[in-house]
Amino acid sequence: MFIETDLESVLSHLNKLTPEKQPAWGKMSAQRMVEHLTDTLRIATGENPQELIIPEEKVERMVAFLYSDKPMAQNMEVPFAKEGTPLRNEELELAIDEFVDVYLEFQELFAQNPELKTVHAYYGPLDYEQWNLLNKKHLTHHFTQFGIL
Repeated sequence: MFIETDLESVLSHLNKLTPEKQPAWGKMSAQRMVEHLTDTLRIATGENPQELIIPEEKVERMVAFLYSDKPMAQNMEVPFAKEGTPLRNEELELAIDEFVDVYLEFQELFAQNPELKTVHAYYGPLDYEQWNLLNKKHLTHHFTQFGIL
């Protein structure tokens, strides 16, 4: 139901993107979506730290969602993915290259620090397994959005 998060699988989908590809919902361009995926990995690595923005008593329920077979909702708006965020790469290919670099940093960081937990604004402190569950849902959500799944 959800995409595998190994780099080969992810790239097999990302390489189907073109700059002209339009989303089935939402307003992101293909390149903005890739940069958004990179931004999420930067939250996971702690490079872009987030504070919890939901009440602490809801964290357990949100983490349980990660273990469920429920997909992410369409058209969600989150404060760390604002509409109109400027692109930081000159082209889609460079955005994909940046994603790969940060993906490898994510894998290395958690391999060297297996007990590490970093905070997601809606899910609280997540370990490597939980970040991978989130990534599966998140990648599936956006790859479906752009018809590359």
